[in-house]
Amino acid sequence: MIGILGGMGTQAGLDFCNKLAKINRGKLDQDYPMFVLYNKSNTPKRPENIKKYYNVLNALVEGCKRLQKNGCKFIVMPCNTAHYWYDDLSKKIKIPILSMPKEVYLDALKTCKKNSKIGILSTEATLNTKVYNKYFDKSFKLVSPISNLQKSSVNKSIKFVKMGKIKEAEKAIRPAVNYLMKIKCKKIILGCTELPIAIFAYKSFKKIKQSKVFVDPNLLLANVSMKKYKKLKKQ
Repeated sequence: MIGILGGMGTQAGLDFCNKLAKINRGKLDQDYPMFVLYNKSNTPKRPENIKKYYNVLNALVEGCKRLQKNGCKFIVMPCNTAHYWYDDLSKKIKIPILSMPKEVYLDALKTCKKNSKIGILSTEATLNTKVYNKYFDKSFKLVSPISNLQKSSVNKSIKFVKMGKIKEAEKAIRPAVNYLMKIKCKKIILGCTELPIAIFAYKSFKKIKQSKVFVDPNLLLANVSMKKYKKLKKQ
């Protein structure tokens, strides 16, 4: 059974579950993965608690332990910024926790040339804590929008998704996307789980899967989770 530590935010956790379902669409009920979603919406805000490290870590540990007790074989966290606590969290939990940034990096190694320019759209906390740089700086040039675009475009889009204003979110993110395209980024990582909701809001699931520019970590993590689930089921 897959353990999903959600609530960071709630839309992102539901988006992950929805993608787990969609990649198995058309199959029998019994072929869909078994999973538990713990929508732990009382987890302290990640950006505001970077310096109050243990506020978030303790909440994440509590959430993962509950999933562990419920028989989950591994855990995923559909939140990019939460991976700042990944190393210490993994040490406190007995079952594996998949790393979203690491899985995105492993996928990039297969699809992008070494030292190519890759854009990232994310919260300022994700940028400042370098959860993606930790992996990508080894092989790629990771770039983000300039400061004023981060605030007026990316931050605003994320806020709109959390408010349920998807049309406004889609419009807000466009300038940041255009900037990264203009400076010739080969790929753009949607490094906040709210952003795929904004960018793909009015596109079919088929188009999302076939996107050659955007990397949706939630979708990628859903695919990796499904492969691991099938492997464990055979054992």
